[in-house]
Amino acid sequence: MSRDARWKALLELLVERGRLDVEQAAAELEVSAATIRRDFDQLAEQQMLVRTRGGAVVHGVSYELPLRYKTARHASEKQRIAKAVAELISPGEAVGLTGGTTTTEVARALAVRGDLASGSPALTVVTNALNIANELAVRPQFKIVVTGGVARPQSYELIGPLADGVLGQITVDVAVLGVVSFDVTHGAAAHDEAEAAINRLLCERAERVVVAADSSKLGRRAFARICAAGAVDTLVTDAAADPEEVRRFEEAGVEVVVV
Repeated sequence: MSRDARWKALLELLVERGRLDVEQAAAELEVSAATIRRDFDQLAEQQMLVRTRGGAVVHGVSYELPLRYKTARHASEKQRIAKAVAELISPGEAVGLTGGTTTTEVARALAVRGDLASGSPALTVVTNALNIANELAVRPQFKIVVTGGVARPQSYELIGPLADGVLGQITVDVAVLGVVSFDVTHGAAAHDEAEAAINRLLCERAERVVVAADSSKLGRRAFARICAAGAVDTLVTDAAADPEEVRRFEEAGVEVVVV
């Protein structure tokens, strides 16, 4: 296992459990305890975790795993969700994409849609996510509009007044939100308040709003609210979603697509 793969696995385990000891991590990853100690020390230097006697704990109360380490989590579910979201978008529309692993998969699903392979442009994509803009900019069927702003290293998203200025001057047909949590009572939310503010503005500029979220995000709360559940038109999630949770969303007026 490469160092990057180990680090990704260690951080995912930490996010899930909150705490890991060296021997436990070594056994699960099938490497030596000395290797895990070095990994913990190096990740602590990058402020990705907090070193403890014999192990490590997550960094901070509201921990956000950087995007580059999140790509493998619920990967198959995210790809199914992304394909279903992409099918909700019609040729010629303007679509806003926030940052995140699921919205990145939506961008990739749009890129391989055959009916979007021609046209000038077949689709206008507005995004504040540098990685999404980078992936789609080379595809001539898309017109890419990037908001500008200050980049967040955790999510590759642009935030701040420069992003506000661009979004305040445009409208989109559909906004696709990647979220940390989505709850009927508390709405859609992110870890970072500046990121949530940009996502909220994108929702306000959209004719319809789609939340793309795997089932692990549902029924949870996060620090910074993006919008109320009632502001969302469609939720696309996976088949592991709690049927009772789905029912509550539907009663709140949200169309739920389960894939």
